Amino acid sequence: MTGIDVRHYDHRQAAELRPLLLDVYAEVYAEEAKSDPFASVERFAAGLDGWSRRPGWTCVIGYDGDQAVGYAYGAPLPAGAPWWGGLLTDVDPAVVAETGARTYALSELMVRTPWRKTGAARRLHDALLAARPEERATLLVDQDHPKVHALYGSWGWRTLGDLRPRIPNAPLFHAMLLDLPHP
Repeated sequence: MTGIDVRHYDHRQAAELRPLLLDVYAEVYAEEAKSDPFASVERFAAGLDGWSRRPGWTCVIGYDGDQAVGYAYGAPLPAGAPWWGGLLTDVDPAVVAETGARTYALSELMVRTPWRKTGAARRLHDALLAARPEERATLLVDQDHPKVHALYGSWGWRTLGDLRPRIPNAPLFHAMLLDLPHP
């Protein structure tokens, strides 16, 4: 998509980015937050603070002029990460063994309504993962969002299984994996 400037950030800019990230989240999830405690801005803010303190946290934000279009962020899973702790599907333990350098977790990807269906989400996704040194990436897709699941599938992600994070009010997710090309 042309016209969108994608800027890269890391944990050193997290505090400065926090208000913008929260504002975009509050806009994108305004309806869900009215009835779903898991979608509350407070819960998201706590998650954002936890993720942005992780070693290797990176974020990309897309801009159309001075307007934030959306963003994506994540971090490498540390050795022994609890990420897979809520996995409900039996998988080979070797698949979920983390070394600290094996898997990048794409925690959030969101696009504001005026820029949806414009290619902005794919552009942010690709920019975030482009130079990752890990062998693969993982993400979670709410099982109540089959169109989002299908979109990730069209981008090469495959479903590993069902996962419910050990977070109060967490929905059931599809845990997905994507092989990353080594830079």
